[in-house]
Amino acid sequence: MKKIISLFILLMAGFMLMAQLAGQALLPFKMEELTSPKFPKAVELAGGVCVIPMGIIEKHGPHLPLGTDMFESREIAFTAAQKEYAVVFPPYYTGQIFEAKHQPGTIAYSHDLMWKMLEETCKELSRNGLKKIILLNGHGGSTSFLQYFCQAQLAEQQDYTVVLFRSEANPKYEKEIASLKKAKLDGHAGEEETSMMYFIAPSLVDTEALRSESGLDQNRLGNLPFGYTGIWWYAKFPNHFASDVNPTNKRLGELLVKSDAEELAELIKYLKTDKTIQQLQEEFFKKSGNPSGR
Repeated sequence: MKKIISLFILLMAGFMLMAQLAGQALLPFKMEELTSPKFPKAVELAGGVCVIPMGIIEKHGPHLPLGTDMFESREIAFTAAQKEYAVVFPPYYTGQIFEAKHQPGTIAYSHDLMWKMLEETCKELSRNGLKKIILLNGHGGSTSFLQYFCQAQLAEQQDYTVVLFRSEANPKYEKEIASLKKAKLDGHAGEEETSMMYFIAPSLVDTEALRSESGLDQNRLGNLPFGYTGIWWYAKFPNHFASDVNPTNKRLGELLVKSDAEELAELIKYLKTDKTIQQLQEEFFKKSGNPSGR
């Protein structure tokens, strides 16, 4: 009898998994592709989780498209959503890029607009039932801004939570990635980004222009002692390009996307069921409204 019950439980679990996978296959994860009637079903299947892949419109060396960061962050989000269903927000390119205003094609929005755009996007997602929001940053220049945005969620209580995705070295791919890398200096529009774009959209990589500009550190600021200045990036990389070598390696690009996507999928899965962040925020605001405890 116990064997029959165990077999029944296994069969039911299998059916439930198949139903979940079937539901994922029927529902697009790209928000812009969902119909309005299907949207509530997507919210339910996603467990209220939405990923906002964030990029920027800026120069990426002489060889990569202006929207490289957006292409990369969205590809990571798409790959993750296929593993663990979540709603993926449409193309988002409102971020911090003042340091590249001297380069053709850069779209540098004001800090007020950057803040309001993200704040109102989160509020609108929450109003639509997506109350667990993951910011997936594809642009290094927006990192400090997004970290502060997350910290500022403690300024005023909201009915949603915001988490900034942070990738780490993935043991599954780490060794092969290291074996494929050739560059000693690999930054903006360098070996990793070039390889990722060559994997995502090879037709958008201008291989003939790869070495038409220098991406070496020019160190024009010198040794500024104990200080930080906003002109630091321009002083080092005026061509808005940081690399000593930038070959196209499709396999490297594939591994980099897979590595981040698997970690993102794990974060999505965690947020679907875990309520720790929400509970801690509620506790925090209850205490901050009455610090004396009286």
